[in-house]
Amino acid sequence: MKIIMIKNSTIYKILAVILALIVIATIVTVVNRNKAQETFKRDGDVFYKGNIDKETIALTCNVDWGNEYIPLMLDIFDENNIKITFFVTGRWAKKYPELLKEIHNRGHEIGNHGYSHKDYSKLDYASNRKQILDAHNIISETLNIEPNFFAPPSGAYNDETIKAANDLNYHMIMWSIDTIDWRNDSTSDKIINRVVSKTHNSAIVLMHPKEQTVKALPTIVQTLKNQGYEIGKVSDIVKE
Repeated sequence: MKIIMIKNSTIYKILAVILALIVIATIVTVVNRNKAQETFKRDGDVFYKGNIDKETIALTCNVDWGNEYIPLMLDIFDENNIKITFFVTGRWAKKYPELLKEIHNRGHEIGNHGYSHKDYSKLDYASNRKQILDAHNIISETLNIEPNFFAPPSGAYNDETIKAANDLNYHMIMWSIDTIDWRNDSTSDKIINRVVSKTHNSAIVLMHPKEQTVKALPTIVQTLKNQGYEIGKVSDIVKE
């Protein structure tokens, strides 16, 4: 009986050690994940929020469709004296150069959203580079600017995407607040709540030109201002 008790005691100690190691590993994982989301990943190559602490929230709008809602969004921004960042695909920019010029002429920042809306995490280096460069050339030729912010479609990327973006002198931009406005069940109230409930300094908000987003924008803008935030572009919160 004494031997069994010793063995049981040893087993309990081993289990306690294993449990402690699991708890420590879990804590480390959570801390690292939060740290990545709160600052940026891979030595600043991928930004989930700004790298300077400011009471500014950057609004971003990814464009590959939704032309009918863009003029309405632009009017709302004009009424509130706000300039944001529009990430446009190359194929969209090629098809709608005049609307792209209108966005730019109204003072908004233009970013690169790749040429087409593919899953960049499944592309090799050459394909990633071509997607980014093709979009860059179209934007540059249309607007006579050199964009330096790149937002991969659907936030999908791999190491080759990062390398290609870096080699083309781009900062990769993600988001810390997602409106999820592309979903059919996303009402304006849901979109508003997803933004105003998660505000923080140097946040990056992801949205798209959608009907419910247009309806939500005036309340989002007013609420953010009431909370003491300025609303701006990615370049206002991401510095080299």
